[in-house]
Formats: sequence, C-alpha cells, structure tokens
Amino acid sequence: MSRAASFGAIALALACGAASLGAQSTSSPTMPAVNDLPNPYRTIEGWAKLPEGRTWGSTSAVTIDRDGTHVWVAERCGANSCAGSDLDPILEFDEHGNLVRHFGAGLMLAPHGIFVDRDENVWVVDCACTGGRGAPPPPAGKGHQIFKFSHDGKLLMTLGAPGGSRDSAFWQPNAVLVAPNGDIFVAEGHSSAPNSVARLFKFSNSGKLIKQWGQFGAGPDDWNQPHALAMDSRGRLFVGDRANNRIKILDQDGALLDTWYQFSRPSGIYIDAHDSIYVADSESGSVARTRTGWKRGIRIGSARTGAVVAFIPDPAVNPPSTSSAEGVAVDAAGHIYGAEVGQRDVKRYEHP
Repeated sequence: MSRAASFGAIALALACGAASLGAQSTSSPTMPAVNDLPNPYRTIEGWAKLPEGRTWGSTSAVTIDRDGTHVWVAERCGANSCAGSDLDPILEFDEHGNLVRHFGAGLMLAPHGIFVDRDENVWVVDCACTGGRGAPPPPAGKGHQIFKFSHDGKLLMTLGAPGGSRDSAFWQPNAVLVAPNGDIFVAEGHSSAPNSVARLFKFSNSGKLIKQWGQFGAGPDDWNQPHALAMDSRGRLFVGDRANNRIKILDQDGALLDTWYQFSRPSGIYIDAHDSIYVADSESGSVARTRTGWKRGIRIGSARTGAVVAFIPDPAVNPPSTSSAEGVAVDAAGHIYGAEVGQRDVKRYEHP
C-alpha cells in the first residue's frame, strides 16, 4: 500500500471511530472549538522553483492534476492583483517543484480558484477581488470571469462577461468545479456587505446555464461568501459557506443534504480519492472576529462521517488579516499544499 493510501485508510479508520462518539451529531453553530488534534505533518517552504527574480503573489488557487502528481497554482503576479502585469499567473509544477509550464498573462485581475478536469483542462476563476480596505477598485471592463484552458494553455471557453454583472453571471466568483459528467458548478459572492451577491450556478459542459440558486443571507438555504467547492466519491457537492462558518453538502440539483460546522470557517476544501477531506480555515479568531475560540489552519477528516482527525495550525497567533492557507490541495503522495493570500506563499506539508 502506498503512503498516501495508507494515510487515507488510517484517516478514515480514525474518522469512523470518532464518529461513534457522535462527531457528526454534535455539529452546530455553537459547538466547542475543534483545535486540539494531532499534527502529523512537517512544513516545507520553498519547495517550488519559481523563475529567477519572481516571488509569490497572493495565492488562493491551488490544485492537482488528474494523475495526482503535478501541482497547478494561479497566483496574483507577485502582488495582490495582475492588473498591468505581463507575468503569467498560471503555473504548473512537477512533483519535484520544477516549473513545467506557465501561461495566462493579461487575461485576469485576481486569480482565485483553479480546477483540473478529467480531460486535463485547466479552469481558473478571476474573482476581481483585488484587495481589502483602501485598495484601488479593479479596472472597469475586466474580471469576474471563468476561463477554461487546454493543458498547454490554449483558451477554450470563457464564462461570464468582462467587468461582471450583479444580475447574471458573474459578480466576484470564487470557485469552479467540473463534475464527472461534465456539468460545471460555480460559487459566486466574495463580499459580506449589505445587499451582497451570493449564488451557485450549474452549467452544461458547453457552458449553457442549467440553473442557479441561493441568495445572500444566514438562513439554511442562504449563502454568505460561498468560497470553495469540492465533490466526494458519491457525487455530493461540498460548498464552503465561509462567512456563515459552515460547509453545506448538496446533491447536484442543489438540494441540501447536510450542514457541518466542525471545520469552522472554510476558505478552501479538497476531497481526495479516499474521501478524506482537507479544509483550509484562514479567517477564524483574530481575522474575522467570529468563532474567536477557533484556531486557523487546515483541518483534516472524513467526508463520509464528518469526523475531524488532524489539524495543521496557523503559526501566526493574532494576525489582523487573512492568514494561513486559503486554498488547499493534496497530491497522490499525500502531500498537502496550502495557498496563502496573506503570507503570499504556497507551502507544502509532508506526512513523515
């Protein structure tokens, strides 16, 4: 058995054991913080070999290719925006951290989410959310789109209108996911200001809108920053409803199946082939000032039972803004990759 398979099996075994203690049944908005769990990983910095003179920009978009070996990253051109930059924001690295290819210059403002489908096409979300308080507004007529590229960087499809739309697709989209049958899911809405947009979309593989659902709010069918998407082996759609501090689990027609609070404030979600789930929390505690007793970091558990079995904590105790990983992915060897907006880095976490 490979190391990844071994750890996946161990994680699921632990999850099943924890589930017998009522891990899922105790999930609620007021549940005790899940902070004190083992961290079986060591942090590796500088694993990726960037071109000479280039440094990471703000980075929330990281994923793995279909073979589980190459790491794809979309970063914000060495800053928190690609506006005016001639750098390629989309980067592919092999398992040794060598840069294999790069592309996408001039197309987007703020890469936010990334997904590689079964045909090795690369999907990138341009949120156009280019900064916090005091940041200049994004240039008009650009951003708020989803780009589909071939593996070698040819632009194949674009969803959404440049400059965005609050009435149709899209306004500050966050994440994209392509189901095994080719249907495309998009989560939209990066703001928690009054009258914010917050929706999910489902498109056919040709880009035709099938349906959209949800609205901004805190009710069971509402969204507040639907920030991440993942799908388990059963075809259930996991949505990181970040500012509502929960993961909502849906069927592919949008029906609500379950709601989990034990992973705290989800910025990123990744589910591996063993149905282990990895959830990046970059905003609990001092950052968002909600769930102040919860620590930021990456929580690891079971997508089958909801039990949490491990936790990689953020080493920063009380930062004032986004900290630790916002995007998360896991390769076939079991290495975790955390994409960081605040620290402007992509760290690798190895399981000894």
